[in-house]
Amino acid sequence: MSATSLTLGVLGGMGPAATLEFLSRLQAYTPAEKDQDHIRVIADINPKAPDRNVPGSNAGGVLAEMAGALRGAGAEVLAMPCNTAHAHADLIQRASGLPLVDMIGLGAEAAAQSGAMRAGVLGTKGALKLYREYLAARAMGIVTLPPEAQEQFMVTLYRIKAGDLGHDVKREMQAHAETLRQLGAEVIIAGCTEAPLVLHKGDVKAPLSDPGDLLARRCVGVCLGWDPLPHVAA
Repeated sequence: MSATSLTLGVLGGMGPAATLEFLSRLQAYTPAEKDQDHIRVIADINPKAPDRNVPGSNAGGVLAEMAGALRGAGAEVLAMPCNTAHAHADLIQRASGLPLVDMIGLGAEAAAQSGAMRAGVLGTKGALKLYREYLAARAMGIVTLPPEAQEQFMVTLYRIKAGDLGHDVKREMQAHAETLRQLGAEVIIAGCTEAPLVLHKGDVKAPLSDPGDLLARRCVGVCLGWDPLPHVAA
């Protein structure tokens, strides 16, 4: 690995378990024979960031401050293992002047490359809005849970955030994914970074795309110079 690899700044803590999973995968995907071969990572694991699912919570302002601080600490490219928070991607890049590896784009592109025409997305309302736009740009349709099932998905999501990774929660997430499949989804996007903590390939009868895993792989590629730097929002 080149000694001139880029330093990655991570806006984390949304939630903490998902961030730790991302960091674990980042380390696992980095080819290294010794400590010095790994990517330098500066992570702000900030669970005090306002809930992205609450309107008017000022999550964007807090994320912008985090991004600016990461740049001040030496970060050269940013990653954020939270789908919903990507609604503030432009603000984060403007505030820091740094490129952000786009997890939503990675998830949508992987779904498109699967050959599917309709992608089912497990995510918050904010994440669903983002994926709807990204999938439409790729001539794909989105399949979402019916309103009552979406509410139950959020209950499941917050149980995971509370640390419950038990069998009941896993069955609930599998059921949500299966509902999307039965509604016509040809591929399932785990559009919330908590979902892959309990939902894995083989748990649903459709291909499963994990944007958090794709993000870790792309960050390795960008930091090591294998993939180009993302465009910085103006």
